[in-house]
Amino acid sequence: MGKADHRCRDCFSGGELLCSDCVVERHKQLPFHRIQEWNGKHFKKRSLKDLGLRIQLGHWHEKDRKCPRPEPSAGESFVVVHDHGIHEVGLDYCGCATSGSQTVQLLRGGLYPATTTNPRTAATMSVLRRFHLLSFESKCSAYEFYNSLARESDNTGLEVVKNRYPEFLRMTREWRNIRMLLRAGRPLYPDGVVNTQQGECALLCPACPHPGKNLPPDWMDWPEEKQFLFALFLAMDANFRLKRKDVSTEEKDPGLGHGWAFFCEVLAYMEHVKANWNQVQERSHCVAHDAVDKPDREARGTASSGIAAVDCARHNMKRPMAVGDLQLGERYLNMDYMFFKSIVGTELVRFFVSYDIACQWHINIWTRMMSYRNEAITLDGRGKFMTFLVPKWHLPAHIEECNLRFSFNLTRYVGYTDGEAPERGWAHANPLANSTKEMGPGARRDTLDDHFNDLNHKKIIGLGKKVLTGVAGKTMLERTEDAVPMMVSTAEALRDLEDPFAEETLTEWRAMAEAWEKDADQQNPFASAKKDEHLAQVRRELAEEASERERLGIEEIGAVREDMHVTELIAMGLQLEEQQRVLRFDVAATGLHPTENQRTTMVERNSKMRRKIVAWMDIQRLFFPLVEALRKSEDEARAHTAGTQPVPGVKVHEMALWLPSALKRRAGGGGDGDGCTTEVLSCEYRMRVGQANEALHDIRRHLLVRTHLYGLKDRYTRGVRANTRSKTRIDLLDERIRRAAAQYRDVWAALGVLGRKLGRTEWQVSLKELAHDDVRAIPRREQGDPSRQAGASKAKTKLKERMGLKEDMRRKGHRKRDTSAGMATTSKRTKKRKVVRPLSWIWLAQVQSRKEGDPEQEDEALRIEWAKTRARSMRWSEEVDLLEEEMRRIRQFLVWRSDWWLEKIGLRGLEDGPQAEGEAAYAYRQAALQADLCGHFTKLAEHRNSEDSDTPDDEEGGEEADDGEGGEGSSAEEGDPIEEHAGASLGPIGVDDV
Repeated sequence: MGKADHRCRDCFSGGELLCSDCVVERHKQLPFHRIQEWNGKHFKKRSLKDLGLRIQLGHWHEKDRKCPRPEPSAGESFVVVHDHGIHEVGLDYCGCATSGSQTVQLLRGGLYPATTTNPRTAATMSVLRRFHLLSFESKCSAYEFYNSLARESDNTGLEVVKNRYPEFLRMTREWRNIRMLLRAGRPLYPDGVVNTQQGECALLCPACPHPGKNLPPDWMDWPEEKQFLFALFLAMDANFRLKRKDVSTEEKDPGLGHGWAFFCEVLAYMEHVKANWNQVQERSHCVAHDAVDKPDREARGTASSGIAAVDCARHNMKRPMAVGDLQLGERYLNMDYMFFKSIVGTELVRFFVSYDIACQWHINIWTRMMSYRNEAITLDGRGKFMTFLVPKWHLPAHIEECNLRFSFNLTRYVGYTDGEAPERGWAHANPLANSTKEMGPGARRDTLDDHFNDLNHKKIIGLGKKVLTGVAGKTMLERTEDAVPMMVSTAEALRDLEDPFAEETLTEWRAMAEAWEKDADQQNPFASAKKDEHLAQVRRELAEEASERERLGIEEIGAVREDMHVTELIAMGLQLEEQQRVLRFDVAATGLHPTENQRTTMVERNSKMRRKIVAWMDIQRLFFPLVEALRKSEDEARAHTAGTQPVPGVKVHEMALWLPSALKRRAGGGGDGDGCTTEVLSCEYRMRVGQANEALHDIRRHLLVRTHLYGLKDRYTRGVRANTRSKTRIDLLDERIRRAAAQYRDVWAALGVLGRKLGRTEWQVSLKELAHDDVRAIPRREQGDPSRQAGASKAKTKLKERMGLKEDMRRKGHRKRDTSAGMATTSKRTKKRKVVRPLSWIWLAQVQSRKEGDPEQEDEALRIEWAKTRARSMRWSEEVDLLEEEMRRIRQFLVWRSDWWLEKIGLRGLEDGPQAEGEAAYAYRQAALQADLCGHFTKLAEHRNSEDSDTPDDEEGGEEADDGEGGEGSSAEEGDPIEEHAGASLGPIGVDDV
């Protein structure tokens, strides 16, 4: 026995010192432990190879594991990459006749060889499993992981650690591919991997409908109103973070899986792209979409400018064969291929498709499909129905017509789906961008396929497993627990609202709503028949009225002077006033030290505007004689002041125009000789109302676009240059918002004077004083639902009172509810709700724009409120129905999947032996896992049902929400409330009969 001066860092021995012979003997089964030797002063690293240990492969059943014919590995040493370092070991193969090849011996020993011929490097399966799982959770690359192992072997740089990074990278790619094929059961087929079909290795969403797997046998015979339960909800999106640099080629790096999972088969896909590259893409009739209109911005210097994908919209899982590279932005030819490839061959009948530019993309989709002449993406559309929608968060940035036709919230049969599934998925994939952008095409596809499969796996096990809600979002059970109370409360709210109305009225409203739901071209029950008029419309109406009076010879005397009508004069004055306001802002923006070019431009603009104002004033004197006296009085006052102190000249943007409202505002300006007749004041009043509506519209529009830009900035923008460009665009919008707000405040002040003189107050209903705090965007969580804001209940009660229903409400026992606490308790899981600031009045202006005392418009206001309450109730009812059907489908799918694994046993017809036993064991284990998941999910569902049945009556419904409006935080993870945006009315798009 030698000197006891060695210890093992990894053994559970408390640092016991042993001699070299004992260390070797103890570590025959632990050859990758790290040994230290005492040199008299400190411990120093020592390898087991140096101490004489050699790893003998084979002879696993023998106690001493000695081989009579050992064969040393190639080279002086064999390098093994293990969990805690990179080790050089002595390794001997078994040379016996029954030992098998070197590769087989290494695999049986838990070592994965880097090559199949004379391997000199291997990785333990333990380290491959560790890296595989760590890459999913931390998104670390193979380079980062390998470097951490190299540093663990030597963190000083004094020792030479064998560089096996290329080999480790190759092994991890092969490991990913093998694990993917194993999960798909391909090794259990007689032909193995050879005939792997496209998309076969992708994990399917068990909650989505799969004919033959989790749908009732007679599902196609169910009534039309129940067919939505078997609809497929799809969501499309592009991601420009996951781009790839122009490195390597398909020939050098074709990848190991060719369309087997989520990425389309690349050869067929690129043939489609090349064949249709010159396809002319129509311009958008909606807002500008940079990824479509300016694709070169994202494509510069890249082989792929990003990827596009199709997800299931309700469960956030990637669809098989529905991911592909983009070459030049978000072109239709790419998105079409992904969309059709994901659904070709399906027996499903109804589809709800969400895409952030669906409003323009869907218009010619069937024409494009036929023009491709590609059977792989040609859908047999007989008896199939598509409904195209825009995701809830993206919808506010669209124009009014899109808000009308593409809203999830008012489309039948969608429940509380929000269509934003891809955005959530990108949050998991984006951290991969830094590593995948440097990869070759095949390696990148293999890596992303693997990560998408893992994301689907986490979603599947999280559907009914509460402990994993952090990875999977809300479980199906939690979403159901949220939805059921909301279904009850919104149904009660609808009943309460309908109680006072005559059945004939409700029948008429229901007929209108149902007709519009079937055909979006019918009258919209959510929209007011009267739209706010803008300045251009008012000017046209005034011009037409003046023309008609002149034709009939009943025009007032003095209404026309110098071939100009007084309405034209006032309109020109409003234009000059706006130009003065713009100039005032531009002067302030130049600062204290303008450049010479800025000075020249400002002088020229001032001179030009002064000439316009002087010419206009010459005509103004003919209509309003008092103006000349006012200006003379001002000049004299200025001259008097100049005698005692220096007075600067009047700046052109500060020159008083003395429009009728200004004349009436001036003290003593109410005489009969000022020319401001009732007709003249009424003319300016109508123009001012149109001007105020226009300014308010601009404020809302700019706020919506700014919100959209903030979202794009957070989602895509990285780096100083891109952030600076994005901030510049947002700053420009902020300036436009300030200018529109200033215009509104000036117009509102003028309306106050005109309204008092004319005795008109109806404008105050929708045009309120604009405080600084009122200019704010729609809160993200409360996007567009005024009925859920503080004060909505009072507004509705006031409308009912106007209809003479106050006493009826009291008789039915309506009570005041506490609106400050948000939604009251409706289940044992009720959480604390965050208090949200009420929605600014600017988003409610159009809904509140009603003429006081006009029964027809009051009836319309109640109809709109009823339609929104009905829509909320229907969406929550549909959501509960969808969730119950999805929970049933999950259980049935897991049963089917368990049986599927059992059917694979014995397919290869192997004789009894280790390989047949191993394959059967793997299939049995997978079948048991599916069955266990199904049992666990069923147990949780039964537990919830038993909790619900034990709930006392006084707790079953909880306290009613504020007038049935849902309260704070009423939606599940996906659900946003009914939307109203910037004067836009919302509704569904009609169903396309494919």
